[in-house]
Amino acid sequence: MKANSSPQVRQTIRELGFSAECASAGEVHLALEAGFSGSKIHYTAVNPPDRDLDFIIDVWEDQPELTITVGARDTITRLAERGYTGRLCLRANPGVGAGHHEKVTTGSHPKFGIPTEDIPLVANEAASIGSVVGVHAHAGSGISGEDLSSHRELVSRMGELARTVELNQDKFEFVNVGGGFGVPYHPEEEPLELETVAEETRSALGDLKATLAIEPGRYFVADAGVLITQVNTVKQTRETTVVGVGAGMTTLIRPAMYDAYHAVRNLNTDTDREDEEVMIAGPICESADVLAVDREIPLPRRGEYLAIGNAGAYGYEMSSNYNARPRPAEVTISDEDAVMTRRRETLRDLTAMEFDHMPNTNQWPR
Repeated sequence: MKANSSPQVRQTIRELGFSAECASAGEVHLALEAGFSGSKIHYTAVNPPDRDLDFIIDVWEDQPELTITVGARDTITRLAERGYTGRLCLRANPGVGAGHHEKVTTGSHPKFGIPTEDIPLVANEAASIGSVVGVHAHAGSGISGEDLSSHRELVSRMGELARTVELNQDKFEFVNVGGGFGVPYHPEEEPLELETVAEETRSALGDLKATLAIEPGRYFVADAGVLITQVNTVKQTRETTVVGVGAGMTTLIRPAMYDAYHAVRNLNTDTDREDEEVMIAGPICESADVLAVDREIPLPRRGEYLAIGNAGAYGYEMSSNYNARPRPAEVTISDEDAVMTRRRETLRDLTAMEFDHMPNTNQWPR
């Protein structure tokens, strides 16, 4: 769900028979709104706030087939205090990570999961309040062919762990080895060979009674989304030609946060224009607000449009209102039609949540 929670995407994924992996109460709410049943929802939170757990308990009371993945003993205790007796999955930290950037490498980061060696004991503790139905780990996001050795090692460790846990937990059902399967962002990158990934995963996992589960969110949606933005400024500087556009780090934060590469195409049909090396920069008052550097494209002119590729995963989901900028519209296109699934925000939307009735006082509202 965190890769792309667009209404049309949620509906399509549900109709295809997949489950929804949700990292927050809000994502669980969106899954329910899209028609996912509790049996198709896995709540996999990290350090969940109290209000999130309160909401999840309410959902579980109505949807008892919901699965909650916990990554700390504290979370088990907090669930027990709320009367939870349902399905539990334990998130392990196997000490192996992978991904396209250190900020998305999770399998070895101390924030995520319970040390693998502690899982059997924690599973027995968790079984005192609910049913331990699975174990889970996630290496990271944007895994490429170069990372398959790390993925294989994680799967191998999870296979060993699952064999230990399933001997002692009579309701054990699955081992989830995460996902993060990458897509090619650079034009010269080769796509993942899924058959190879499958063979490596099966071989590393070994024999189990439990079902194998994966989380291929990015793989489903990354190259299904394109960001369209209009050129508003073209200026020559000492270092380069800067092409200013309406989109920026509040629209697509991946280049600023992860130094991520996204292909850019000039949508103008004038094919006689030669390529020039340019910087594509947004309107945010930050030097990090750059979508591409040293990019060779036909030199854009003011008023033309650029397409920025692979924006379907962690694009709109990570957008913000920083600099008091409204979010853009979102349109979903299918063979049949085009549907505006999110309208463009207005300036009035920016103040919709403000306490316009607050008296002139130094006291903060509760």
